[in-house]
Amino acid sequence: MSDHTDPDVERFLLLLAARRSPRTVDAYRRDLASFAASLQGPVGAASTEDVEAWLAGMRASGRAPSTLARRLAAVRSYFRHLTLIGVRADNPASSIAGPRRPRTVPRTLSPAEAERLVEAAAGTTPRAMRDRALVELLYGAGLRVSEAVGLVKAAVDLEQRVVRVVGKGGKERLVPLGRPAAEALRRYLALGRPHLDHRHRPDLFLNARGGALTRSGVFLVLRRLADRAGLEPGRVHPHLLRHSFATHLLEGGADLRSVQEMLGHADVGTTERYTHVSDRHRREAYFRAHPHARRRAESAPDAS
Repeated sequence: MSDHTDPDVERFLLLLAARRSPRTVDAYRRDLASFAASLQGPVGAASTEDVEAWLAGMRASGRAPSTLARRLAAVRSYFRHLTLIGVRADNPASSIAGPRRPRTVPRTLSPAEAERLVEAAAGTTPRAMRDRALVELLYGAGLRVSEAVGLVKAAVDLEQRVVRVVGKGGKERLVPLGRPAAEALRRYLALGRPHLDHRHRPDLFLNARGGALTRSGVFLVLRRLADRAGLEPGRVHPHLLRHSFATHLLEGGADLRSVQEMLGHADVGTTERYTHVSDRHRREAYFRAHPHARRRAESAPDAS
């Protein structure tokens, strides 16, 4: 195919940019460019056979199933757009089954480890109060790191004990705050944040220079706290706390739909991954604690 930019693809990416992050738009651009490079004509004129040949080529070159699935999703989304605006009558990628991806079970902290991490953020300095409020929100409300750094002061309602979060696709949700998280935020807002707010910014979490705390800043904070808590620093990251939040809720008896809403998952299937973790933990607890399970595991085979 020629190197000329495809105007239909560019229009699609422009529409996508209005509701998705720049990183997502870049990924779609790369995936569609990969497909375009395998064709003789414009992407919009491709057939089901073209899509299948492209996937087969990538599979033969050893591409990971997750890469194939993502690229197929991008192409499928583009053709869906073309059918919606009437450029095509069909979606040639809709009938193609994507590669099966192994279902990964999220890693989590144990409740005791999470507690140690939170307690490691003790202190009376402005940054210590900020770190305590931050880790309480990541673990106590299950926020994504982008959601936490994107919070403004006005998003926190300490009276109602809720935080208004803007998630993926600009969707808003209200997440309840436990008493420890609300108390940590109250202390930070009253006693810590005023000392960091040199520039009168609306952001909830500020760095030592008075600017907004960044994603990389959050990773550094958690690494420091993990080290102090005696946990492996490389293992502790914001998403691990989100995984732990979801798993501990389900293990405590919360229903799946409520957890889905709190996490801001569009699809309950995404939330269901956490049930596998809590089921495994329940099985392990059973074999550790139940007398019959323990006796059977420990007894030697009967010689009779």
